[in-house]
Amino acid sequence: MFNLALRLCRYPILFALLITPTRFFLELAGVPDIYVFLIGLLWLTLASSIYWAVKLIDHQHPYRTLMYCLAIFSPISRVPVFILWWITKTWELGTHYNIFDNWSQALIGQLFYGSLIQIVPGMLVGSLILVLLPNFRKKQRLTSS
Repeated sequence: MFNLALRLCRYPILFALLITPTRFFLELAGVPDIYVFLIGLLWLTLASSIYWAVKLIDHQHPYRTLMYCLAIFSPISRVPVFILWWITKTWELGTHYNIFDNWSQALIGQLFYGSLIQIVPGMLVGSLILVLLPNFRKKQRLTSS
């Protein structure tokens, strides 16, 4: 189950590792916040949760595996955010990443709370898909018969 979660997380993790620096550089370039906000880890987490739920719908333990996916993905995806906090703090760049005063606040804020902010909605959205998708499939089979 854990190995399946690792396999499912590969591409979302790679995408997350690209999204955060992209958002950082767009912010530095002066792109309006409304557009920069649309590129973020929470949106990626929600999209990934939907993807994982669809992939896991016929799995023996879909909820547990979904939770493993989120528990693997979320802290790893937060590492670039922590690094960009350090860069912003060190060179006083003034990005939105500069919300913590010291290392311990940033570690707890970005890696723990940031992960939690991804895990909870991701689990809710993924669970919703796991509940609704079988009913949707049943209705499709009934109407096509």
